Formats: sequence, C-alpha cells, structure tokens
Amino acid sequence: MSTHSHHYAHVHGLRLHYVTQGEGAPVLLIPGWPQTWYTWRHVMAALADNGYQAIAVDLPGMGLSDKPLDGYDTGTCAARLHALMGQLGHERYAVVGHDVGMWVGYALASDFPGVVNRLCLSEAVIPGLAPAPSIFAPPEQNIFLWHFMFNQLQDLPEALITGREAQYLRFMFEKWAVRLDRVAVDTYVQAYSAPGGLRGGFAYYRAIPETIRQNQQRGQVPLGMPVLAIGAQLATNDAPRVTLEGRAATLQGAIIEGCGHFVTEEAPEAFVGHLLPFLR
Repeated sequence: MSTHSHHYAHVHGLRLHYVTQGEGAPVLLIPGWPQTWYTWRHVMAALADNGYQAIAVDLPGMGLSDKPLDGYDTGTCAARLHALMGQLGHERYAVVGHDVGMWVGYALASDFPGVVNRLCLSEAVIPGLAPAPSIFAPPEQNIFLWHFMFNQLQDLPEALITGREAQYLRFMFEKWAVRLDRVAVDTYVQAYSAPGGLRGGFAYYRAIPETIRQNQQRGQVPLGMPVLAIGAQLATNDAPRVTLEGRAATLQGAIIEGCGHFVTEEAPEAFVGHLLPFLR
C-alpha cells in the first residue's frame, strides 16, 4: 500500500503545501473550512488502491500553505490550483471539493472547462448560485448558517477567538458531526492556531461578495463535464445537488445516510462508494 508524500510548490508567488498518494489518473482533492488536506486521508488511500494519484492540497490560508493577505475569491484560488496542477504535469484531471472546497472546485471547473474531466462536490451550497438564507432561519437550520455572517466580520472574530481556537473549532465539529474524530479535530485546532491561521480561514468568507459576483457570470454557462453532488443526510442533505441544478449538463446527486457534515471522515467508505464509480 502506498503512503502519503508531502511536497511544496511555488505558485503565483505563494508556497503551497500538497500531499500525494498513489499512481495513475490524477484526482485533485480540495478541503473546506475548518479543515486541511488531512480530511482526505481515507479517500486518498482508497483512490491509490484503485489506480489513481490522489493530490490533496492545503488551500492558501490553510494548513502549511502560505497565508497571503488577499486573493481568497474562488476565481483567484482556482487559478492558483490550476497553475499547481500544470506544474505537476497534469493537463487533464478530476476535481473533488468539500465545503469551501466545493466553491473552489466549481470555479476551477467553470474557469478551466477543458482541463477538469470530472467534478465531484460535497456538503455546501455555492454563493451566487444558491439563494441567500434568511437571518430568521430556525435554530436547527441556523446551526449550519450563523458562521457565514460572523466569519465575514473584519477583525472581531480574531479578537474573540485568538487563544480560544480549540473552543471555537470544537464547537463546530461537535455540532456538525455525527461521528467525531477527536484526533482529527486536534489536528485542525493546531493548524488554525498557527500564525495567520484564523485570518486565512475567515478570508474565504470575507471574499464571498466577490465570489458571488463571479458566480453570477459562471452560472450562465452550464458545466460540460459530468458532475456528482454529494450531501449528508444530517447536514446539507440534497442542497449540493439543488444548488447545481441547471448549472451542469450532466448532474448526479447522492445522499450519505446517517452522516453529518464531515463526510470524508465520518463516512469515508460511503463517500468512496459514490466517488469511485463516478470517476471510472
């Protein structure tokens, strides 16, 4: 069985950290917030065992990648990942994105349509494609929504959370997960407690207005490659598929039963059970 291999690349003036496993057709794995490449560890092993090369990246601002002051809109981020894959010699590849990685994966597939051959997106809705939720959402729904506004505030989140990263992030994982991996949570707490870690994660939310502007343009042209949208029964459910309706020429949907938001860690076997047939 192949093992993880850690690497760094210099892309658009930034140092990006990425991890590879396996040999074969390339599959780019994009994590969400508040996670890092580490969320893909189980999926990477399955991909490697089935003849793929898994490439899991720490997005700019996350994990061991640089944390620039700007460039967190999904268009800029997608261009950076496209450049990374080009450096690695991959002219065509599949993309899998979770949470914020779903936003970036959609932008990458839309902005570079001749490059992405298959697109799997999970556990999010896409700003600019999905309608904005009401601020009067009921508590059971708001548990998945309140952070969108809080994380966009300038400076205040860092002022309140610095030194209390563990309390803030563990709240997210405890409320959003059904099966909690405490070792993984500790890994993410350490990552977002590093200098710039909070700011880098919040920056994706602060860039939402620009991402919305871009997606209103992207949404006018349906994606041409096959698209699979995966939701978790006890989190977004069918919202990933709904947000992509009319935005892809070929769209499949799947829901993982009995699972919370962190599908790649809570139910990796079920996730891979949908992903591998889709990639073939």
